[in-house]
Amino acid sequence: MAHETRLYGFDGSTYVRTVKMVLADKGMEYQQDQINVLAGEPHKPEHLARHPFGKVPVLDIDGIRIRETDAICRYIEETRPEPALIPADPRHRAVMNEAISLINSYGYGALVGVAGYHLFPDFIGGQNEDARADCIAKSKTLLSLLMANKGDAKWLASDQPTLADYFLAPIMFYVSLTPDAETLLSVPGVSEWWSAMQEVAAFGSTEPDLG
Repeated sequence: MAHETRLYGFDGSTYVRTVKMVLADKGMEYQQDQINVLAGEPHKPEHLARHPFGKVPVLDIDGIRIRETDAICRYIEETRPEPALIPADPRHRAVMNEAISLINSYGYGALVGVAGYHLFPDFIGGQNEDARADCIAKSKTLLSLLMANKGDAKWLASDQPTLADYFLAPIMFYVSLTPDAETLLSVPGVSEWWSAMQEVAAFGSTEPDLG
């Protein structure tokens, strides 16, 4: 494997955007192969050889291949620690780790379910009002917990953006394009957090082209 940094995954993926935000913050150069999830490309033999479960992103870096967003981001952070995206304070780091776990385990499916109902219904199995209502309820629970955990901090885990914010923001981007955005942004604290995210350079520079 050549010692180049190559990212496999298309720009529409929230997890790919998370990795791209980290790469942007670190000022890293890389090549990207667009592997379109909506077109089923992750399940073609060429990509299954990279990730046998047919997922994106995959990152080739420093002569190794890393699968799964959390592992990718933490490797980049450990090998390129500036600017820091993981808090030095153990308490703040615990809040960040919990937030990432909550987002991955409970938030992604719910928030994508809300966004997908309006933007890409075929990807989530069609429009179902009961499923939409359930996803809205679960999304509000998730967002309320994240806001409670962050307390008076500006960001999800500290007074500086961390990986937790970079996991949530790309998903919320799609929610923000839907009629349900007002409902979820009305959860106390979410609107202020979302406004702050608009000023993060790495977030703006990685916005997918939906045209």
